[in-house]
Amino acid sequence: MPIAILIENRRIGRYSSDYSACFSELACIIESLVAFYRQEGDMSLNLISNLACFRTRVSFARFLRMRLVASMTLIAAFLGNAASYADYEQGVNAAFDGDYATAYREFSIAAKEGLALAQYNLGILYFTGRGVERDAEEAYRWTSAAAEQGHVAAQFNLATLLMTGEGVTKDASMAVDWYSRAAKAGHPEAASELATLFFDGREVERDRVVAHAWASYAVANKAEGADALLARIERKLDTAELSAARRLFAQWQIAP
Repeated sequence: MPIAILIENRRIGRYSSDYSACFSELACIIESLVAFYRQEGDMSLNLISNLACFRTRVSFARFLRMRLVASMTLIAAFLGNAASYADYEQGVNAAFDGDYATAYREFSIAAKEGLALAQYNLGILYFTGRGVERDAEEAYRWTSAAAEQGHVAAQFNLATLLMTGEGVTKDASMAVDWYSRAAKAGHPEAASELATLFFDGREVERDRVVAHAWASYAVANKAEGADALLARIERKLDTAELSAARRLFAQWQIAP
């Protein structure tokens, strides 16, 4: 169960495009509110496709105000983190140039400011000892911080650290929980790892039905070798078990 040790190469331009769309929506909402209160616009407004669900003009205005607040909050969060994104991007550039000391410095700044991308990459540097002395406990600390914020690769790495006991007391139960979160968020190796754990009965109680369901997730997540893993597990199941496994996977799809 190897930890993923790749520096995440996500550039700030991606965020710039996301937030430019947010600014555009904000402008539309403000324009619609002005038109509404001046009674110059009709009720179609083209901004909201499901406008029919609002029975009164008052409820529509309230909805627009809520959208306005939400958009402004998102933009404020981005602007507040602009410096963190800049530090993160400098760290990525340095890492891909092989300058891990600079990458460590820049990732550290952004990580301490709460940027999950930087926290994940800082955990990688501590785990591999690139740019800083290897420290499994610090790797766990920053990987955990990123995982708690929903960073999927960090969730997989956190599960691996918990399963192997590197930088933290070994805890197979918590490891399975984090593998599960990562797998259901689309991480391919996390689903394969769970399928193997439950099929072999390694660190967890053997359960071939659950193993099959996770192998199905691995196939859905396009994990390498997932089809062969699913077939291997399926050969060990009887008809009732296979039906139960498929029902379980379907339930997870509906309510992950």
